[in-house]
Amino acid sequence: MTNTEPKPSWAFISVGANLGDRLRNCCLGIATLCADDRVRLAARAPFYETEPVDYTDQDWFLNTAIKVWTRLAPLDLLSHMQAVQAALGRQAGGIRFGPRTLDLDIIFYGDLILKSERLILPHPRLHKRRFVLQPICDIDPTVVHPALGVDVKTLLNQIPEGDQTIQPCSFDCSSFS
Repeated sequence: MTNTEPKPSWAFISVGANLGDRLRNCCLGIATLCADDRVRLAARAPFYETEPVDYTDQDWFLNTAIKVWTRLAPLDLLSHMQAVQAALGRQAGGIRFGPRTLDLDIIFYGDLILKSERLILPHPRLHKRRFVLQPICDIDPTVVHPALGVDVKTLLNQIPEGDQTIQPCSFDCSSFS
């Protein structure tokens, strides 16, 4: 490890898609992200079909979350994720919260709290998103939101029942390995 390379940290990343072959896009996104030797997959949650949030006039998403160990600093990880999204067909611009071929978001980067023009950590809307919280809870329900001081299971339980429908799927990435 060089002096400029940060020590490894864990990060949770939300993965989703609602355009094209959603499963392929998500699986290839995860594989491409983790093909870089500075990002190692530690766990992946099951997939969920999820109702769109905020901009609702669009197809349902396929979502999951992954936990990775990374030697990339947060902004470098963000740049790497944006390059993966672009390589898999995501185009800049478009409708905020709208349709996309692949969406990768850093939800947590260790217990880091960061606010910059390019990145806010933890993700600023994670506590309002069942499609983010449920997959993270599937991996580790005891992860504590460093700014709010409560675990993700508590945050999930605070979302009103019936809000943001999500349905478990039996999809997996084995055919894309």
